[in-house]
Amino acid sequence: MPPALADARPSKPPLATVKAGLAWLGRMLLLIAVPLAILVLASGLAIAIVRVGGDLRLGIDPLTDSASRPRLPLSEVAGRAVAMDAVRQVLMALLVVALAAWAAGGAWRQRLGLTRPVEARASMRRLWLLLPLWPLIHIVWVTTTAAALQMNFANGVRLSPFLSPLMLGLWFAFVVVLAPIAEELLLRGETFARASAFLGPAATIVATALLFCLAHVSLDPGAKGALARPLTLLPLALTLGWLRWRTGRLWPCILLHGWSNFCLIAYQLGPSLLR
Repeated sequence: MPPALADARPSKPPLATVKAGLAWLGRMLLLIAVPLAILVLASGLAIAIVRVGGDLRLGIDPLTDSASRPRLPLSEVAGRAVAMDAVRQVLMALLVVALAAWAAGGAWRQRLGLTRPVEARASMRRLWLLLPLWPLIHIVWVTTTAAALQMNFANGVRLSPFLSPLMLGLWFAFVVVLAPIAEELLLRGETFARASAFLGPAATIVATALLFCLAHVSLDPGAKGALARPLTLLPLALTLGWLRWRTGRLWPCILLHGWSNFCLIAYQLGPSLLR
């Protein structure tokens, strides 16, 4: 073969490049697998804990098969659903802290963004302006997106009438406190730390945002608009990632997440509560 043709052949990538690519792919797969595994494990444990605890409280054998189980009152069904959500968030937070402690030892607080960053970061003084502006931004985006997807939003939204005052309080704590803490520990804490080890700031923010949206995809095959909620959460997810990178701390993310949830449920439930 003439030398000119021999030089035109594509050269094989060096072995080091192949290994680096495989290592990067492995890190990406682990980045996706770890938060999903924590979510699945926490959900399974929460279901088991609430079901067994509820059955024992009512004098039902938890091992009774489905066909022989007595029909539960609607108040019990609604209460268990709220309790499962709340217990899942607590378990998620505990699992994340345990994983961070295993990975970083005594530096687990720094890994999760619970301490001052080593490098100086932006002050939160100007970022406080985001709090009063965010509800308007978020609600406009959510309502516009829901309208584009032909989904009803804030029309006829009501809480279950079968929830007791205790369960209503637990539901409110779940939405405004427990979910923001657990989800931020998982996504902008542990997952953000893992992504930052091999991705740049922009890619880390996008990766954690997409995982946050993925975790909110409805698994109910009959649910209308299963992808609507993840799409409405995308600006919030990106903003939370930016806050984590900009400040180097997790608490601003928790604060904005809880504030966003509070304003959203106030907007949704306000009309029904005033009737």
